[in-house]
Amino acid sequence: MFDSVRDDIRATLDEIRAAGLHKPERVIGTPQSATVEVTAGGRPGEVLNFCANNYLGLADHPDVVAAAHAALDRWGYGMASVRFICGTQEVHKELEARLSAFLGQEDTILYSSCFDANGGVFETLLGAEDAVISDALNHASIIDGIRLSKARRFRYANRDMADLEQQLKEATEGGARRKLIVTDGVFSMDGYVAPLADICDLAERYDAMVMVDDSHAVGFVGAGGRGTPELHGVMDRVDIITGTLGKALGGASGGYVAARAEIVALLRQRSRPYLFSNTLAPVIAAASLKVLDLLESAGDLRDKLNANTALFRGRMTEEGFDILPGDHAIAPVMIGDASEAGRMAELLLERGVYVIGFSYPVVPQGQARIRVQLSAAHSTEDVNRAVDAFVAARAELRG
Repeated sequence: MFDSVRDDIRATLDEIRAAGLHKPERVIGTPQSATVEVTAGGRPGEVLNFCANNYLGLADHPDVVAAAHAALDRWGYGMASVRFICGTQEVHKELEARLSAFLGQEDTILYSSCFDANGGVFETLLGAEDAVISDALNHASIIDGIRLSKARRFRYANRDMADLEQQLKEATEGGARRKLIVTDGVFSMDGYVAPLADICDLAERYDAMVMVDDSHAVGFVGAGGRGTPELHGVMDRVDIITGTLGKALGGASGGYVAARAEIVALLRQRSRPYLFSNTLAPVIAAASLKVLDLLESAGDLRDKLNANTALFRGRMTEEGFDILPGDHAIAPVMIGDASEAGRMAELLLERGVYVIGFSYPVVPQGQARIRVQLSAAHSTEDVNRAVDAFVAARAELRG
């Protein structure tokens, strides 16, 4: 049977490579850190890592690693079950309570990933008589989660409040029973921050709920690292926050929905990714608790991340690179052509800087970029070396 489709798949793969859209996987032989060792898929050796979501540098923090080791002895390796059967341990309930308190929400439910969290919300909360209004640049997991729902779908231009209001009017005039506005807190390909205060104002005007995927913010955005709702002063006005444990919060895996108590209660009863997926590994739950402990005194890490971000963005602008505006640790260097972005990433790797070129379908056609991600683990010297490598790679690319 497969022989009849093999040639078609191979042709598609050839087209991907010919268009410069192939995404090779580089293999690293060290823990995730500011510096990693590439063992396959690129120039072997130690390189500076500027493409991980390790914003606070906690992925290899000794206290987090020690907590994980202790959790293996205390709680075992895995649950071999879903939560409602025999897959709930004290450590899971403790983490849910800690996340609720940290994020200012009434309750929290854990998932195996934020992709699953977003996949489990819309179908559970919204029916055919309801409406979901989504930002055009929302993460793929939000888009896929919405597809699972029978709710009417409205889309507004990225961070465009006039368009959002127009979509809310249409949903209201169409007789929507429930309306849910959903947005990324930080848009992962651009580093842009959603205007949550304005969104909440419109939500209150049109009797809508607000949902924020804050995966690229929790831990380091906001005065206390509580994400974009804290940054905009709307922690008490956001109804649903989804996020991940796999970025700033230790970098392993796992996700959550922090929300109004009734929403979380319904998700525990009806959310399919929660009901039919194995429980989050207890070692991750325990290590995440240690991360939350560290966040209470992580002001110096957030300050270092902000300083690194400002240095990189400032120097790159001075060197004449087209870098999207903002002050987030996601700093997209715009290239345009997909092949050129891929080639520049290769030249940077040869100079000891590990970054990735992003192209279609991850970003729109003609908007290929290198998404640089800063970390508190980077030194000032690391950041300056990265900028110097960009300058040298550009010179070689231009010939």
